Amino acid sequence: MLRVELSDQELVNQYISGSELAFEILLKRHKRKILTYINIQVRNKTLAEDIFQDTFYKVIITLRSGNYNEEGKFIQWVMRIAHNLIVDHFRKEYRMRFIENSDEYDIFSFIKIYDENIEEKLCKEQIHNDVRKLVARLPEEQKEVLIMRHYADMDFKEIATKTGVSINTALGRMRYALINLRKMVEEKKVILTV
Repeated sequence: MLRVELSDQELVNQYISGSELAFEILLKRHKRKILTYINIQVRNKTLAEDIFQDTFYKVIITLRSGNYNEEGKFIQWVMRIAHNLIVDHFRKEYRMRFIENSDEYDIFSFIKIYDENIEEKLCKEQIHNDVRKLVARLPEEQKEVLIMRHYADMDFKEIATKTGVSINTALGRMRYALINLRKMVEEKKVILTV
């Protein structure tokens, strides 16, 4: 019989060693907190339940495969998984959103029906060149995260793994990169619109 007062790490170790009861205790201990967080983010009880299930499916797969490392607290790790699944859901939903024409909404009012003229093309090229020059002036760590995020479309978990830092560090570097870019845009009075 397992003791409920065991730490998360002790329960994780017991689960990895084959104790299903250890996992049940972990699940009961953190279910309310994780489910509440997911529900607040997605505002849909059924969807929240689905994401919760997916979260613990990933937890089980990671623990069983031996890929869990003890660098942080168990609950923080699980919350990160849940957060990433929420972000993935909204990205997928945004890409798949379908728009219908109606009397008050005409999709053709948002679509350019004409080709860009040469002046617009030159302006856009100039904007892209200006942005590249500004990005090149960022500190190396900030530039690396910004390029991975915006040009390689990597999520912060992938960036953290690739750069060998925590997700929070990757997020912080991205934040400072954007702050620094805004400062440079203001200082150099760079125009970023056509």
